[in-house]
Formats: sequence, structure tokens, C-alpha cells
Amino acid sequence: MRFSFFNLARQALAQNRGWPEQWRSPEPKGSYDAIIVGAGGHGLATGYYLAKEHGLTKIAVLEKGWLGGGNTGRNTTILRSNYLWEESAALYEYSLKMWEGLSRELNYNVMYSPRGVMMLAHNTHDVQVGKRHVHANRLAGVDNEWLSPEDAKAFCPILNIARDIRYPVVGAALQRRGGAARHDAVAWGYARGASARGVDIIQNCEVTAIRRDASGAVAGVETTRGAIATKRIGVVAAGHSSVVMAMAGVRMPLESYPLQALVSEPVKPMMPCVVMSNTIHAYMSQSDKGEMVIGAGTDAYISYSQTGGLHIANHTLEAVCELFPAVRRLRMLRNWGGIVDVTPDRSPIIGLSPVPGLFVNCGWGTGGFKATPGSGHVFAHTLARGEPHPLAAPFTLERFRTGRLIDEAAAAAVAH
Repeated sequence: MRFSFFNLARQALAQNRGWPEQWRSPEPKGSYDAIIVGAGGHGLATGYYLAKEHGLTKIAVLEKGWLGGGNTGRNTTILRSNYLWEESAALYEYSLKMWEGLSRELNYNVMYSPRGVMMLAHNTHDVQVGKRHVHANRLAGVDNEWLSPEDAKAFCPILNIARDIRYPVVGAALQRRGGAARHDAVAWGYARGASARGVDIIQNCEVTAIRRDASGAVAGVETTRGAIATKRIGVVAAGHSSVVMAMAGVRMPLESYPLQALVSEPVKPMMPCVVMSNTIHAYMSQSDKGEMVIGAGTDAYISYSQTGGLHIANHTLEAVCELFPAVRRLRMLRNWGGIVDVTPDRSPIIGLSPVPGLFVNCGWGTGGFKATPGSGHVFAHTLARGEPHPLAAPFTLERFRTGRLIDEAAAAAVAH
């Protein structure tokens, strides 16, 4: 009942029903210096940094539902920067450093917890890939280290390292600075910070069309709450960016997949870190409320479903129960699916589009939450200056024409 109540409460907030005046979404003005489509973590962070770092005061963040009600509220909260390629590692490390001071920056507790992220190896191939990551990360100045099965067991005592199980643990890569944060706290922290700087966060305001002038440049948007004029639009609508971009005639190299997760009943602290297994597409951590947060892989078929295939969750739970026998009797409270946009190389798109004044930040796949502060910061720079931030420059849409891909698909496997 409590979970349902909060859903109803957030919907009421989005629809301006029964709330004090200072909590209500503002009515959209006739024009803005910039419009952000999507009030998830990335969109709210973009609005915050546009106001804070670039001095833009007339900014609107538009959300078709309620803020943080999309993928930001459906992720599994993992933070890490141990990606293989230099471009990815640089961007995620930039973001991880911002996470370390984000609660102070926003004056809002985002519950950042650097408890460590451990990635298991189950076979010879896993060991080769894991050690390659460790060496590449160290060369790039990113912390990562290799552990024996016994070291992994010492770091996470409930881990089963028996040799006769289906997926025996033969080693692990550990990023000690990795960890977790509270997803909805991040959204509300950025929302409060942006609102305090004059940014309008307009909920229950779905964009239905993008208007263009005679030269082809953007001129504004049509929404369910009326037309709004602007010369700059940033699209940050996780799971549906291709739909919004299509309103301006831009076809995006994206596919959308359900990504599933589950949460158990709360128990006393027993899981001191985040543990991931790329081979079996499963990962687990424990929230501050005591719930075991379990993530699975993406479905095999593209879909906008927010549930996904039951067999994916079943496979994940079977593997989790073998790796962590102590959780076998836990009951699952709920499961859900987020919609992730996936590019051909599993790396994001951040930058300009073929339409003047139209910018896009999308395609994060399973890596979106951990990139939230860095993504918002570099995208705000791109919107304000009309050119990519140096860290975002490799992630342009143009790379799919030139072939300069950042192929984290093969490198990171299930890249949560």
C-alpha cells in the first residue's frame, strides 16, 4: 500500500492536484532560452548546470509524467567508472568524481556510498577480459584491481566460491571507489537545486511536436499544455529519445529494450558491496533500507514493455541463489523493467544533431544512472556553447557515419 500511495502522490503532484502552491509545477511561459525534454536525472542535471555554470535563467525542463518517474526511478543505483575504452573511462571517471561531492554540491543527501563494485570471473575468458580491464583502467588513471576467489570471499563474505557450482568464481575485478546512490534522491536534489536557480520544471507536459522555422532551425515545441517557443532544445528522454527526435525528422541509431530488476524484502545488513557477474547477467547489492536489489540483463527483443520476459528474471534469480545461498529464502517484494536506449556500440550519443538548435543526450543503455552528474555537466556545456564539451566530443552522432565507434558492447558485456 505504501508503494502505491507514493505513486498516486507523485501523479497528483504532476497534475497539480491537492498540493501547496510552492510544490506545484509552474505553468509554461510563452518562450524560453532553452528547453530540456525529460525530467529524469540527466535532464534535471542539465537544467541545473545550465543555470549554475552558464548563467541561463529562462530554462524549462518538460516531463510527460512526474520528475524521476522514468528510468531514474527504475534503475539499480550502481556507480562505477571501470569501462574499457579511454573515452568511456574518462567520462565515467569524471562523473564518479562528481558523485563524491554531489551531496555537498546540492545540499541534499543523495546517499552516495562508495562500498566497492566487484565484477566476478567464472571462466578463462572472463579472467582474460577482467584483467584486460584492470590494466586498461590503471593506464587511464582509474582504480581497479584483480582479486583471487579467496580475496573476493573476504571482501563479500556471503559469496559462494565453492568449485563445484555451476558458475564457479575463479577471480574478480574490484573498483573500491565504486558503489551506489539513492536514485530518487538524485532526481529531487537536482530538481530542488535547479528550481532554486529559476529553472521551471513542468510536469504532466508531454511534447507532441517540434516546431521549425523557415531555415529549418528549431523554433519551439508543441505540448499537451500549449506551444512554447525556444531556439534551443535538448532531448534527454531515456527510452523514448528516438520518438522525440523523429518529431524533427531525425532518425536515431537506437533500439529500445526492457531491462529488468527485482527488490527483496528488507533484512539486516549482509551485503557489504555491489557484486556483478557479466557471464550470468546478474548483479546484487543491498539498499540502505535493507532490500536486496537484484538486476538482470536486457530482454532479447526490442520493446517498450516495462515488465519484460519472466524467463530473464527466473534465470537471474537461479544464478543469484547459487552465488549467494544466504538469500534463497528471501521473498521478492516487486519487480519492474526500465526502457533502455541502445546504440550499435553500446556507448551514448551526446551532442548536436543535423537540425540547428536541436541537441541530444541518449543511448546510455545500462550505463545511464552512474553517468548522471557528468552527463548533465557536459550536456549543459554543449547546449550553452553550441559545441561539444571535450569529454563529450567522441560521443557525437557523426561517429556512426565515420566508423569511429566506442565499442563497449563486446568490451563490457552486460554493462550495468
